[in-house]
Amino acid sequence: MTVSVEPTSVEAGETESTQALRPHAEDVFAHELAALAAQDDRPRPARWKLSPWAVATYLLGGTLPDGTVITPKYVGPRRIVEVAVTTLATDRALLLLGVPGTAKTWVSEHLAAAVSGDSTLLVQGTAGTPEEAIRYGWNYAQLLAHGPSRDALVPSPVMRAMAEGMTARVEELTRIPADVQDTLITILSEKTLPIPELGQEVQAVRGFNLIATANDRDRGVNDLSSALRRRFNTVVLPLPESPEAEVDIVSRRVDQIGRSLDLPAAPDGLDEIRRVVTVFRELRDGVTADGRTKLKSPSGTLSTAEAISVVTNGLALAAHFGDGVLRPGDVAAGILGAVVRDPAADRVIWQEYLETVVRERDGWKDFYRACREVSV
Repeated sequence: MTVSVEPTSVEAGETESTQALRPHAEDVFAHELAALAAQDDRPRPARWKLSPWAVATYLLGGTLPDGTVITPKYVGPRRIVEVAVTTLATDRALLLLGVPGTAKTWVSEHLAAAVSGDSTLLVQGTAGTPEEAIRYGWNYAQLLAHGPSRDALVPSPVMRAMAEGMTARVEELTRIPADVQDTLITILSEKTLPIPELGQEVQAVRGFNLIATANDRDRGVNDLSSALRRRFNTVVLPLPESPEAEVDIVSRRVDQIGRSLDLPAAPDGLDEIRRVVTVFRELRDGVTADGRTKLKSPSGTLSTAEAISVVTNGLALAAHFGDGVLRPGDVAAGILGAVVRDPAADRVIWQEYLETVVRERDGWKDFYRACREVSV
């Protein structure tokens, strides 16, 4: 006997995008983008969905004249966002550079969503990224049957963006082999993509631009050639300036992720978020918050993104195996996993931090005990 299982239909009031585990920015914040477009009376570059002012407002947050609240997508210096948006309004491509966890991908996605209404024209850079991912490929069945033709050509996300006047994204540019990186030179300088097999070319229409991201820690992997680097305006995304700013970022993202995963809101979870951020910042900076004790820094980056992951996992533990309240025991294992990347050297650094800082800190006894339990 064969039993067939039919896929469940989309529930009433839901769409395919709302069922997605991680919807695209333009879907999640469609109401904000629509509200901005409706009240945006400032000049817009060709094919932009919003003016540069509205794009910056979308990223940084604000309240519109009709009372619509635009939630911040990026918490950081306003000037950085303004420079990034202005770059996209020129003929220069944008390179977002920073250490891991500084929201490069997040900012890239939201910029593309606000400018073009589509953040999906994406090339993910890896050591195995081929030239075809940036230029074009071929449908080999069509190619063998009929020879080279436009019907047999498979456009890359970059080619589509050029033809449609949209924003393309290249993630982890310095992970891509140098010879493949350099296929961008003609695209960014001449705004054209030759197709020698057909004796044709694709010329970029107005509105096209490209956002690339690169990891500061990847210098020396596949450094950009000077010719390619000149085609970009580089914007460096810094780590959060203050503990308060980082706590705010972590709280916002954990809340968003928690709602997408149907996790209950954790009452009084702010204390544990602040504690995770404090631990990460102290070990990252190599000194305690009061500046009195020098610390050794572990090999990991201990980024804001990792803090978000630790707190989200702790929230899931509290919801499914606790009483719903985020406690030290829910985040201790996650912190240990983030700090101890090198089992030999990092474990010594962590144990020293526990005994010399955490153990002596007022109000941290429960946290100290929870960390000791998972560290043995």
